[in-house]
Amino acid sequence: MSKSIGRVAYRPAGILLGIAAGTVAGAIFRQVWKVTAGDGEAPSATDEDRGWGEILAAAALQGAIFAVVRAAVDRGGAVGVRRMTGHWPD
Repeated sequence: MSKSIGRVAYRPAGILLGIAAGTVAGAIFRQVWKVTAGDGEAPSATDEDRGWGEILAAAALQGAIFAVVRAAVDRGGAVGVRRMTGHWPD
């Protein structure tokens, strides 16, 4: 019974936090790419003028940043639910 309380409490927060995490991760990626590549815009996978190395490096960097931000946001949300309900979400 206690597991379902945390899960139910986390579900709406998790959805909102997921959207926020994606937005924050995108903003961080754009700034990191601008600094590291010296280019204002990251390459698209279908950008004909960019090479494989640049496209794959951008994708790897974006994925790593998203994963770290998402993990931090999910963990923070779970801790918040536990503080509010006394139960850890599954």
